Amino acid sequence: MNTLFELNEVTKKLPKHLHKFVVKQPYGEYTAQNQAVWRYVMRANVDYLSRVAHESYLQGLEKTGISIDSIPKMEGMNRILKEIGWAAVSVDGFIPPNAFMEFQAYNVLVIASDIRTINHIQYTPAPDIIHEAAGHAPIIANPEYAEYLRRFGEIGSKAISSAKDYELYEAIRLLSILKEDPNSTPKNINQAQERVEWLQNNMGELSEMAKIRNLHWWTVEYGLIGAIDNPKIYGAGLLSSIGESKWCMKNTVQKVPYTIEAANVSFDITKPQPQLFVTPDFAHLSMVLEEFANKMALRRGGIKGVQKLIASKNLGTIELSTGIQISGVFTKVITDEKNKPIYVQTTGNTALANRDKELIGHGVEYHAEGFGSPIGKLKGINIPIENMSPRDLEAYQIYEGKRTALEFEGGIKVDGEVITGTRDLRGRIQLISFKNCTVTYRNTVLFHPDWGVYDMAVGKEITAAYTGPADVLSFGNIQKVSKTKTHKLTYSNTEKELHKLYDQVREMRENSTMTEKKIHTIFALLKTNFANDWLLPLELYELSLKNNYKVQSEILAYLETLEKNETYKNLIKTGLDLLKTN
Repeated sequence: MNTLFELNEVTKKLPKHLHKFVVKQPYGEYTAQNQAVWRYVMRANVDYLSRVAHESYLQGLEKTGISIDSIPKMEGMNRILKEIGWAAVSVDGFIPPNAFMEFQAYNVLVIASDIRTINHIQYTPAPDIIHEAAGHAPIIANPEYAEYLRRFGEIGSKAISSAKDYELYEAIRLLSILKEDPNSTPKNINQAQERVEWLQNNMGELSEMAKIRNLHWWTVEYGLIGAIDNPKIYGAGLLSSIGESKWCMKNTVQKVPYTIEAANVSFDITKPQPQLFVTPDFAHLSMVLEEFANKMALRRGGIKGVQKLIASKNLGTIELSTGIQISGVFTKVITDEKNKPIYVQTTGNTALANRDKELIGHGVEYHAEGFGSPIGKLKGINIPIENMSPRDLEAYQIYEGKRTALEFEGGIKVDGEVITGTRDLRGRIQLISFKNCTVTYRNTVLFHPDWGVYDMAVGKEITAAYTGPADVLSFGNIQKVSKTKTHKLTYSNTEKELHKLYDQVREMRENSTMTEKKIHTIFALLKTNFANDWLLPLELYELSLKNNYKVQSEILAYLETLEKNETYKNLIKTGLDLLKTN
């Protein structure tokens, strides 16, 4: 049993191929400074977002068990999330978009286990637990939005990627890791930045996955809701960022009505966005999603669907009009003069399925060398094979033990002895198996009798094409875990000493063991040894203010001196304003 996450009513439904993305939350590795960063961001956000976020946000914080004072534990979150039909698992930074959306389809939030450093307290280009837990989780307490998120995952996980999409994902993942690591060199960051920018500028035509990622970004991550001239925030990227949640409300940021056109608007994850999209309500999000889904190969199939799968060079599935599903890496399609597909071919492991369930005896072990099949109607016969009755099939020699020669409208010829046919529950024939069979197109042999039994899928047209297998159990290790891992931060002895002081202050606050003498002692050490730290003096000032200690005036004066440093001027001001408000 996988011990990296808790199995409950929600997570036990996750397919095994997603388990490999889950990591154990490194709760013991969070420093007291990390906890202070969480507390500062949450207090600042809740204070400000209570005025500008969608009303579901504050209600959701309570419903999903998100504490303002401490980084949440997955176990605690899951005990509460399961009440609204969701769960959360911890992952290592960015995971591939298809995997991310498939987790959503199973009502599971993926939460990056790392937390931003104090140097990136206002915004981090890397996903972190503040973004995931404090940004995404609260809004899913709204039932309509939660269903949109689930449905988005269900549809998005079927979107076909281009070969370049994974390159861009890996490049963005590396850049976000480097930018968040204080030990990264400027040279490495610049090289990674240039790589991302080059890929973004040379992607060619946007794939389905790129387009649906755009929709995800402009809604789930950076969405605004309500009136154009007075919108509220619901996107997790804005809810989890002190800087961007304030910045996005400025008139300098263009507000655009949310439509399907947002699918064509790409984004740069490393920079503030020049415009944001506003949906009138959550129901409108689902309408746009359905409009987009109606344009996907998932619902249109046809030649474009197969061509997208071939271009992706990844595992994909086509479904024929009979319902039979062919899953594999598609490498070839033959078309007629009207550009309609008349033959498809996979290379390597292939599986056949019906209604997302593998057909018995037609898994990857049996079809290890690939699979090819004609598509369409027989030449000169109005009735498609799939609509033929047993009497029709016998009349056309498509009958067990009979030798038959079938010629399809597109020119594919199948000549062999029928072994058997496979039907679905409704009686439609989906698969016909031949022995001593030759399949040709013009002068090209597509299947030779020496190759064994020929299995021909039945269907007059391709009705759907999508990424991934029909039956998730057919293929073992689908989807790849990135080899680029997030950097485990190392701390100098000086930083460790500072963290000890944070720990002492946290212990005093939580256990009410503070005394003015203790605070004065820590404050003296701060001034002497850690002159650039601004967050711990704020925490000391809070405790002094709360207990009316005389040292408060000295700490305040110190903070006002620190405020002259532009790097953390606004951060200190926000912290002091919070204390005045409370």
